[in-house]
Amino acid sequence: MAEISAKAVAELRKQTGCGMMDCKNALKDANGDFEAAVKILREKGMAATAKKASRIAAEGLVDIMTIDNVTAIVEVNSETDFVAKNAIFQEFVKSILKTIIANKPQDVEALLACNVADGEGTVADALNEHTYKIGEKLSIRRFVVVDGVVSTYIHGLGSTGVVVSFETDLADKAEFQECAKNVALQTAAMAVAYLDKESVPASVLAEEKAILIKQMEQDPKMAGKPQQVLEKIVEGKLGKYYENNCLLEQAYVKDDSMSVSKYVASVAKALGGFIKVTGYVRFDKGEGLEKREEDFAAEIAKMVQG
Repeated sequence: MAEISAKAVAELRKQTGCGMMDCKNALKDANGDFEAAVKILREKGMAATAKKASRIAAEGLVDIMTIDNVTAIVEVNSETDFVAKNAIFQEFVKSILKTIIANKPQDVEALLACNVADGEGTVADALNEHTYKIGEKLSIRRFVVVDGVVSTYIHGLGSTGVVVSFETDLADKAEFQECAKNVALQTAAMAVAYLDKESVPASVLAEEKAILIKQMEQDPKMAGKPQQVLEKIVEGKLGKYYENNCLLEQAYVKDDSMSVSKYVASVAKALGGFIKVTGYVRFDKGEGLEKREEDFAAEIAKMVQG
């Protein structure tokens, strides 16, 4: 059997990020062949992924990157929030963003088949390797690619990420950039379902109207009022619905005397150009995913008992 030097172990650890003993054992199994040892560790990484497949991964982070007027936002999940602070994990997420921008895949499955932009192998290979390195189940949940003028914002350590899209002839103006950033901050702070009134599906409006009419029919003050009158009152009440559920109809947080759309219009008018908010993407880390429940008292008791 070939002699395994400390230098070889250290170099393998540096290249793979795996533990010292894992690297030493891999080199032993590979009879000192460095490339074969890397393969062994990668294969173990795949095995580790399979073992962790049933675990809950609802932590991690949301990150954003822009290259040459193309912006990508991605959510990559882990089992614990500690991983979001891990430099290896953070760099992995950056490499995924670069890969998304370079390839513009249609979905996560297509992304996994792409070659990593600044590494070797596919994204699926990299995901397996980092699952092994970090020791937790990792998963790429979702991503969106946006072309053109945008403003982005990431809250905290990737707990919420926002990309707001614009059409404008004022992109190079500092005042526009400030306006765009304010809209992105609003989007992060005040979650909504739709961009504007026109974006609300007819089926959603019909259901909302039906609920409002039912409420009024049960109100003694509304008893005996004609259906046409009730419908007109409902139309007035829908204004509040739009304000609560549409970004551009919301009260602007820095000046609630105007809506977001009026704020944007006022900036465009002052600069003598046009600004149109055309869309937004908002990712909340772990949104809708099952969260792992921790029983720290039981865990400590188990540790104390050995």
